[in-house]
Amino acid sequence: MASSKLPVFALPHPLILLPTSRFTVPVSQTIGEAILALIDESDALPVLAAVPLVNSPSDDKSSVLSEWGTAARVLRLVRPSLRNPRQPYLVSLHGLTRIRLVAASNNALPPEPAADLSLQEIEYPPTERVPSKETVDKFRHSALRLLDRLARDSTQHARKENYHKIASMLEDITSSRAPWMADVLVGSIDGEYADKLAILSTPDTEARLKLATDIFLKQTSISEVSKKIATAVDESLSKQQKEFFLRQQLAAITRELQALTRSNGSSSSISSNNSSDSTSSSELDDDEQHEADDMADLKRRIEAMEVGSEERKMGVREWRRLKRIPQGSVEHGVIRSYLEWLSSIPWPNTTLVPSEGKSAQPIKDRSFLAAARAQLDADHFGLEKIKKRLIEYLAVVRLKELNAERDSREEEAHRQSEAKAIESHDKATDDKDNSVVPYEKNKQQQTPKPSPTSGPAKAGRLGKKGVKGPILLFVGPPGTGKTSLGQSIAKALGRPFQRISLGGVRDEAEIRGHRRTYVASGPGLIVQALRKGGRLDAVMLLDEIDKIGQSNFHGDPGAALLEVLDPEQNHTFNDHYINVPIDLSQILFICTANSLETISAPFLDRCEIIQLSGYTYDEKMHIARRFLLPKQLQANGLNESHIAVTEPALLHIATRYTREAGVRSLERAIGSVVRYKAVEWAEFMDEGGDAREVGKDDGAVVVANKEGGKRAYRRVVEEHEIEKILGIARWDGEEREREERRGVVYGLVVMGQGEGGILPVETIVVPGSGRVKLTGSLGDVIKESAELALSWVKTHAYDLCITNTRAQDPLKVPELIDIHLHLPSGAQKKDGPSAGVAMTCAFVSLLTGACVPSNIAMTGEEAPNLLATKITLRGRVTPVGGIKEKVLGAHRAQITKVILPWANRKDVEHDVALEIRNEMEFVFVRTVREALEAAFGKNTLGWRREALLMESRL
Repeated sequence: MASSKLPVFALPHPLILLPTSRFTVPVSQTIGEAILALIDESDALPVLAAVPLVNSPSDDKSSVLSEWGTAARVLRLVRPSLRNPRQPYLVSLHGLTRIRLVAASNNALPPEPAADLSLQEIEYPPTERVPSKETVDKFRHSALRLLDRLARDSTQHARKENYHKIASMLEDITSSRAPWMADVLVGSIDGEYADKLAILSTPDTEARLKLATDIFLKQTSISEVSKKIATAVDESLSKQQKEFFLRQQLAAITRELQALTRSNGSSSSISSNNSSDSTSSSELDDDEQHEADDMADLKRRIEAMEVGSEERKMGVREWRRLKRIPQGSVEHGVIRSYLEWLSSIPWPNTTLVPSEGKSAQPIKDRSFLAAARAQLDADHFGLEKIKKRLIEYLAVVRLKELNAERDSREEEAHRQSEAKAIESHDKATDDKDNSVVPYEKNKQQQTPKPSPTSGPAKAGRLGKKGVKGPILLFVGPPGTGKTSLGQSIAKALGRPFQRISLGGVRDEAEIRGHRRTYVASGPGLIVQALRKGGRLDAVMLLDEIDKIGQSNFHGDPGAALLEVLDPEQNHTFNDHYINVPIDLSQILFICTANSLETISAPFLDRCEIIQLSGYTYDEKMHIARRFLLPKQLQANGLNESHIAVTEPALLHIATRYTREAGVRSLERAIGSVVRYKAVEWAEFMDEGGDAREVGKDDGAVVVANKEGGKRAYRRVVEEHEIEKILGIARWDGEEREREERRGVVYGLVVMGQGEGGILPVETIVVPGSGRVKLTGSLGDVIKESAELALSWVKTHAYDLCITNTRAQDPLKVPELIDIHLHLPSGAQKKDGPSAGVAMTCAFVSLLTGACVPSNIAMTGEEAPNLLATKITLRGRVTPVGGIKEKVLGAHRAQITKVILPWANRKDVEHDVALEIRNEMEFVFVRTVREALEAAFGKNTLGWRREALLMESRL
């Protein structure tokens, strides 16, 4: 050790100056003058030995100099002012390094420290060695923990910033600078005197860092316990004050009630006793027990969520906020409402008993598909294509469930075999080596990592091997069973059914929910339906999807549905209110619409479109007999023994009183008939006695009245009684009263409600200038079809023997004429490009004089949504849409022969019922000439020569 002599300055108890530390201490006049003399004698700032005073172990009242001190530089000396000469000197010292008093080690110090700066021999410790990395890491960890605790407990922002800066320096410090940082931190914190003295007396860096580590851990524990005790005391005082205030209020209320009871007298007490029995046990009583039960149930549902999941983290965080906020606060109600919504959503992997266990067994049953098919057949008649698609989906669901069950059994067997192998290996290892293995404190214990297949599969998360619910879009006219199909699917699957009506929804928040920053915010319709269903795999019907509001300043609700209905995205659906990803991938979404025109292309791309066209009259008869009539009988208090409707009567109602693709109007008409007979039955029963049935042939029931007479009630409703019950028919069958006239051809159309029918194309010749006049509320496209048809007729007028030369115009030779083409029902807009063949046949009939038979109809178009071309300038006939509706309309109008494009023959085979095809003749044509021959008959038109079809090759 290097030695020298320094003036010794005795630090009063309990001051200790550590290396790198600075402080200012008051000194006596003698010592101050001595330091001033040192400053005057030296050229630089003087250095002295700052040695703390310690109690002598032999005498507690006496103090001696410590063996270890600090070589300190005098930075500043402040003299007392002349106005107050009694003030002490102030000296500022900066610790440089440790020193050791040689006299203290040899017990040669005087019993009392000198009152002046006496020179003493000192020794400097040897060069500090670099401590080990393990010791430095422990020191750094304990120091960072202490700094974090001090920063959190500090109320001054500047001090917090200083702690954070020291922590950032500590993270980047090297091992050689760690002892220096230990001196800095021990000198900075408000520690005990003995700890600082021990640090000063430890020149070895390794031992000093270990001692600093222990000091920091002790200070951290003391700070944490002190903070916890202070918080508990504050809460206890707050609770006591609140309890005292509430008890005073309760006592005042009790005194007022007692005074009021005494003033009312005994009569009020008697009445109150009589009413107490009925009101004491009401569930509407808002007492403390009910509130505690609700909070306990809310806590139980949060604890049942999957550990580590987003919803559990959010629930725990909000629950802690709820417990800190007073119950009367507005924020308390907001947070509680949010927690009730969050905990009521069916989250995956919850430990609560799920309700889907009811449907798991039917899916695994061997008769599941047969039962599902029977359910669909019992609820709906026909719709074979749709039933086929739904059975396919149910089959896939069943196979997925069976495969998942098989995989879980294999994984369980694999886990058991692995567990047995590990157990046998451990036993063999224990038998081989029974020696005690010492525990190494600093060595992390190695725990076996679970294999990917060691844990049970998490159901409902992204890793689930379940089938994704398809997005089905049922498109068809009203009343065709789109909504009831969804209910039948839910029954077949054993799942809850939820219907969401989207008609008129114009706010995006109705789908995604309102953000919690708004007053009275709440979740969207999807989350509300999910909560009502209570299952992650419910059947959800989005009704009237084509009537949803368009984009506005509230957002675009249609665009918000894109995430909901995308199978690749809806497993992380984010509701603005819940603000936690929700898995919608297992939900079977079913959308319904009447038209595809108002639905965006991206929306249609996500859906599997299934068309539901109108019912045939045969299907309507079956539906009325199997579903509608029993439903109306039950709704009106009758049964099958009270009323019977004949088949001709049902057919008369369906054909003359309804004109729709669905069966809603038919159900209303049947309901009117049933109610009419219910009135008759009620009147006859009121007139007297019990009824006994006689005359089963005519369905008469004889009722004995009070006067002894007999009156009959007929239970059978026949066709001739319908007009008496329902009034005059709304449709009198004008379309059946057709006549064969020149220039008149019957085309097929699809009405706005999806109902097919026939429409005459009427043409007449009027004097004019060789032009064509079009009337009947025609659109631009259908006007172009008329121009196209007239151009074809002019081109082939010579071949049809209308003109004598090819250069002649049939509208100008031999006389100038105009052709007036009219489509009846002028109040209804008509458009579409598929009326070309009907107009061509009408022009040919008008100019040649040949007539088309009235039992023949050809395709035409009235609704603007079926865009298909009918003819071309070359004379080609191209396919059209709406074949089933048009054929059904032709069948209703007693058309026996229909001319269709050749490309539509597949539509007839797939969509038109077999009984309809057997009753009608279908002619499929490729060219206009084939269509003319099919319409007028072969060899009816006198063709001048064989017309060649020329095609351009440019």
